[in-house]
Amino acid sequence: MYYVYIIKSLKDQSFYVGKTSDLEERLKWHNNERLNVGVSKRKIPWEYFFTLEVGNSKIAGKVENHIKRMKSRKYILNLLKYPEIGNKLIEKYS
Repeated sequence: MYYVYIIKSLKDQSFYVGKTSDLEERLKWHNNERLNVGVSKRKIPWEYFFTLEVGNSKIAGKVENHIKRMKSRKYILNLLKYPEIGNKLIEKYS
């Protein structure tokens, strides 16, 4: 099982969108200053804001890219407010 996730920085309230097969380990990685060498390192600490269970890596990648292309804080907030959006994205990219 794969997941598309959105984490929120407790430092500046910004969002980061990604995909993973292990939610627990991925959040640990984002919050580990020694292991995290990516762009999310500057905004530690992070917490999960939204997660979406997706069937496989290919679909998760397509949903992740869709959310990133939207470039909209409002869209991300609506994903949490209206869970049916996530279901429609899975259906669209399956």
